[in-house]
Amino acid sequence: MRADPEGRFDALYRAHHQELLAFIRRRSEVGDAEDVVAETFVVTWRRIDDVPDPARGWLFAVARNILRNHERSHHRQRSLRVHLAAQGPVSSPDPAAAIAGRTDLVRAWNRLTDNEREVIALTAWDELTQDEAATVLGCTKAAYAVRLYRARRRLLHLIDRTTSGVRRA
Repeated sequence: MRADPEGRFDALYRAHHQELLAFIRRRSEVGDAEDVVAETFVVTWRRIDDVPDPARGWLFAVARNILRNHERSHHRQRSLRVHLAAQGPVSSPDPAAAIAGRTDLVRAWNRLTDNEREVIALTAWDELTQDEAATVLGCTKAAYAVRLYRARRRLLHLIDRTTSGVRRA
């Protein structure tokens, strides 16, 4: 008969923690070993009913798979750093500077409601997809699309009014 889940987990942890730690340390960077073992026991806790008896081989397989995931992640990060270093510094235009240079846009932007500014900013500045922006606002994708359309239309209307008023003065 199996012990209760907490008791079984405690027994597995006490029996295998040190040997899993040694197993991972022999195969990885020192800083990753504790993280890999911790993740191994998170998986163990989540799947405690699926852990076979004896569990030693299963635990080592889980630890090995997690270690491989960590290694792939580190490899991707290193590759990205090398790629970015090879490209050199990239200058990206500051949206705030572009807006500050256009007083008509600044005036129109300030006349939008907070909700209209938020809808536009999620797409234009935060570069979220419509699905992501809808999730942020807690609405459907269709509702977000309508809000974005209306906010953009109002912004263009306010820009036209602002520039027309400036020209007349």
